[in-house]
Amino acid sequence: METKPLSVLFIGDIVGRLGRQTIIEILPKLKKQYKADLVIANGENLAHGKGITAAVAKQMFEAGIDWLTTGDHCFDQAASVEECFQSDLKILRPENYSPDAPGKGHALITINNQNILLINLLGRSFMTRHFDCPFRAAEKIIANFTDKNISAIIIDIHAETTAEKIALRHFLNGKISALLGTHTHVPTADAQITKLGTGYITDTGMTGYADGVIGVMPQAVIDSFLTQTKINHQMPDSGRTQCNVVHLLINGQNKKCLNIELIQQITTISS
Repeated sequence: METKPLSVLFIGDIVGRLGRQTIIEILPKLKKQYKADLVIANGENLAHGKGITAAVAKQMFEAGIDWLTTGDHCFDQAASVEECFQSDLKILRPENYSPDAPGKGHALITINNQNILLINLLGRSFMTRHFDCPFRAAEKIIANFTDKNISAIIIDIHAETTAEKIALRHFLNGKISALLGTHTHVPTADAQITKLGTGYITDTGMTGYADGVIGVMPQAVIDSFLTQTKINHQMPDSGRTQCNVVHLLINGQNKKCLNIELIQQITTISS
């Protein structure tokens, strides 16, 4: 019996309160428009632009997000690590963190009798810590599920460089349904489906303040460049925001991506 394609929404890095409020306003309409079976979002900047807490994660689940992935800032809110990553909250940390780190880097999600393997990976180029190899981490997890009845494999690769993400696309080509980049907060114009059926985009972009620098007020960032000193970022209280989302259609019978579309919506959030 033929099953209908899986409809998946993947939301780029949600930054701070404005990003969260944008999701609350826009996501219900997107879910209805695209008849989404699953909504995934990168949430490593949910809490005041850096890290994640259980409170803001729960706010996003209530808004309609099903699973949250993260990245290099996943443990920055130290007081919330146990509640976020050692509980039943649907939050992933990157698979290639140390095996001694709290939490898990992949999840098997069942929707309408179809099993979706979601994997969170972290790039190594220009990162401040020494992480395990994301290529081998992905290879190992996928191998562990080859005997399982998997309808889709979706990976969030949270990485700095385009080269590392594109190389991973070639490495996993045909083995997964979609490889979706996050971290730089700027959407790229290369959404595509390979000949082997893997959906790909180098960076999905972000959800948050649209008139700053990757979601924060610009002046502190400018001052950091001018003075070559570290100046704390300032989060805006209101303003124009953007929501960058990738929509996927996946054939659950062969795991191939049928369509990939980058969506950008603009709104204004009051203080």
